[in-house]
Amino acid sequence: MRKLALDDDILLSIEKPARYIGGEVNAVMKEKELEAGEIAVRFAMCFPDVYEIGMSHLGIQILYDMFNRREDVWCERVYSPWMDLDKIMREQDLPLFTLESQDPVRSFDFLGITIQFEMCYTNILQILELSHIPLHSSDRTLEDPFVIGGGPCTYNPEPLAKFFDLFYIGEGETVYDELLDAYKEWKGSGRSRTEFLERAAQIEGIYVPSFYEAEYHEDGTLKSFTPINDHALAVVRKQIVMDVTDAPYPQKPVVPFIKATQDRVVLEIQRGCIRGCRFCQAGMIYRPTRERNVEDLKASAREMLQNTGHEEISLSSLSSSDYSELKELVNFLIEEFHGNAVNISLPSLRIDAFALDVMSKVQDVKKSSLTFAPEAGSQRLRNVINKGLTEENILHGAGEAFKGGWNQVKLYFMLGLPTETEDDMKGIAHLAQKIAETYYEEVPKEKRNGKVQVNVSTSFFVPKPFTPFQWAGMYREEDFVEKAKVVKSEIRAQLNQRSIRYSWHEPDVTILEGFLARGDRRCSKVILRAYEKGAIYDAWSESFDYNIWKESFAETNTDIDFYTLRERSTDEILPWDFIDAGVTKKFLIHEWEQAKKETVTPNCRQKCSGCGAMRYGGGVCYEGKN
Repeated sequence: MRKLALDDDILLSIEKPARYIGGEVNAVMKEKELEAGEIAVRFAMCFPDVYEIGMSHLGIQILYDMFNRREDVWCERVYSPWMDLDKIMREQDLPLFTLESQDPVRSFDFLGITIQFEMCYTNILQILELSHIPLHSSDRTLEDPFVIGGGPCTYNPEPLAKFFDLFYIGEGETVYDELLDAYKEWKGSGRSRTEFLERAAQIEGIYVPSFYEAEYHEDGTLKSFTPINDHALAVVRKQIVMDVTDAPYPQKPVVPFIKATQDRVVLEIQRGCIRGCRFCQAGMIYRPTRERNVEDLKASAREMLQNTGHEEISLSSLSSSDYSELKELVNFLIEEFHGNAVNISLPSLRIDAFALDVMSKVQDVKKSSLTFAPEAGSQRLRNVINKGLTEENILHGAGEAFKGGWNQVKLYFMLGLPTETEDDMKGIAHLAQKIAETYYEEVPKEKRNGKVQVNVSTSFFVPKPFTPFQWAGMYREEDFVEKAKVVKSEIRAQLNQRSIRYSWHEPDVTILEGFLARGDRRCSKVILRAYEKGAIYDAWSESFDYNIWKESFAETNTDIDFYTLRERSTDEILPWDFIDAGVTKKFLIHEWEQAKKETVTPNCRQKCSGCGAMRYGGGVCYEGKN
């Protein structure tokens, strides 16, 4: 019987104790020491957010399964303790532990942290401190695990560089085995931490930040970024799996004890996106688009539903409609499972006749609302961002949906996009009005299911690395608020204003995200100071306190405007330029110029745009060329 790390008194005094006890269905248990083959590597896999969020993350599920297939590795899970337990652990000096063995994280060989979004950066420091691991990599000894980061935010790892021993850039299925084997060879050899890091730095896709040095000009821009260790590579190339069908995929995912954010079987149908939206980082860094074989997906769906008992299956993709076998897969799922009370979830669909037909089969029409993401209110601005969506497309889709029985629509937009004018902002209200009008025009009075409800939501634009907008400037907090007011006022002026609801994201979170997304090494002192002053769970509105961050900027003498407001020149060295993400800088500059000209770039299936992803030798780049 496993001994739990927390005693009953603590478990009974905190919210949702099931977050911390492990032992879930399909959780992997191993003997720490086997007679014949001792487990050589213990890996604590961490998502720096609460259990329900972390358990919904597909990347961790894939790596957890892949690592545990090795007899010599035991991968376990760890998540951020919620505020109630965090307080108790500090007061009683309890070390953070993994769910499976309940052992302290510090006793592991690796602590792997998935860095999914910028607002979790202070939670990473929480994980390190509660694990009794020194926050700075330079202070760690042989008694400490190697701290490795992965996930989309590692495409600019620099704001976190001082806190990590190494980063894995790209998709985890390719060189992790080589890294773990290198560790096994080093472990017990009596050699220093530096010697292992030197060996790791020679593996493609592994970045060891302490082996590089940044120099700055007087104006604060980056002067140079160079390796200072002979083993470090000048360019770190992203790792990519070209054959996604044969890549490891968990057939027995861990089933949470409590309701997770995504409490369902997730079937990844493809990686990448053909669309090329200029604001979207995922659409650039996951190129080229690679599809999973439809027959394998059918078999996986059967097996995963059987192994988990879940009552919902979701198709995961950046743009599900672009999966070439979608029709066949969806029809199979409907025929095979829908009669067994298995719900089918289809996120990121384009609203066309097929999508509506599918949704009417798999959803309760009365309960659901349809989601459109035009991102911009005018056609001009949609061309700037390369959205590839016309007003005609949107209104036609809405009209077909209304005729099919829907009467609720969600619309997502961004404010603060490059070249945005007041007319573009007002265009959001005008589009919402036109959609409301479409309902009353297309649906006869006797067939209407009540009034139409159009929910408009705006977030504020954040420029991300490896996008054509990585050079763009942002706006001040008060400017973002003014933009939201323009939209709100214009909605109030519409004929169908009572049918239109408007909400917007808080601008202070956006400003901070913008700072962290494009920051350099100097930003780490701000993150550390904010954490020391109590910043934690910044992604959660109830615990986010922007004043802490403002004070931290002042105390560390950091000019946030330098990182957020400034438009970069295309010849400036950017903090992430040493990473080869597959798309070339030449392509990104060309797309930045095309944006300013309001010129649309066709998607990958219409015409190759020469982004650089063809070098990987497969995926959408080679469709029809075999």
